Amino acid sequence: MGLVFVVLFFLFCFIGPLVYSTDQTHTLLDQVNQSPSGAHWLGTDAVGHDELGRLMYGGKVSLIVGLAAGVLATVIGTLWGATAGYAGGWIDAFMMRVVDAGIAIPALFILLVVSAITTPGLSGLVVILGLVSWLVPSRLVRAETLTLKNRDYVLTLRAIGGTHGRAILRHILPNSVSTVIVAATFQIADAILLVAYVSYLGLGVQPPQTDWGGMLSAGLTAAYSGYWWLILPPGLAIIVVVWAFNAIGDGLRDAFDVRGRG
Repeated sequence: MGLVFVVLFFLFCFIGPLVYSTDQTHTLLDQVNQSPSGAHWLGTDAVGHDELGRLMYGGKVSLIVGLAAGVLATVIGTLWGATAGYAGGWIDAFMMRVVDAGIAIPALFILLVVSAITTPGLSGLVVILGLVSWLVPSRLVRAETLTLKNRDYVLTLRAIGGTHGRAILRHILPNSVSTVIVAATFQIADAILLVAYVSYLGLGVQPPQTDWGGMLSAGLTAAYSGYWWLILPPGLAIIVVVWAFNAIGDGLRDAFDVRGRG
């Protein structure tokens, strides 16, 4: 079910604008805060922008940033965790103390501080999100690596003179792919939620671009005046997409667990 919703949202955000085309750059002061109608299915905002068009455009930004940041965090965490688990000894201890120290500081706090100082663009936001979100995947991959590094095929490779890098790249990482995939789905969900937080606070995606968090922030004041359509659609979109990616992660984890036991 989660996969169905993710596919539908991707179609909505990336294919939808080709069918439902609106101009998101011009202000239309004679059409501000209009309620949903045949002309504007989700109404208009405080400057006359069509809310359905903004929901598509904002969703595209949210999904791209969340997907890119989630993948980046997973890649960093995978390499860090595999290296720590394979090396063992004091190297493993040191690398995991770094992870423990990072986990002790909330990722949202770091993200807010860095965003307030630098005001990053989309690419910068992706990098920052990736750099604050890789810690949990690293622990998962390390745990998997501790088991895999003592398997016969790894020990055989080391016995015939295979390098540590070859052992990690040829055996450890390929056999950790199920853990990595599951971690990636959860990281994407977390990244979408984090970017919505910072954009809601005005520190994430900056105008004229927008995302679902930015739409919530822009519509909050107007919503107190009864313009509910300015916050309900982006709020529901965030909730459903985050749930969908988490549901995919849960489903994949259960499937891989069953296959592993089989």
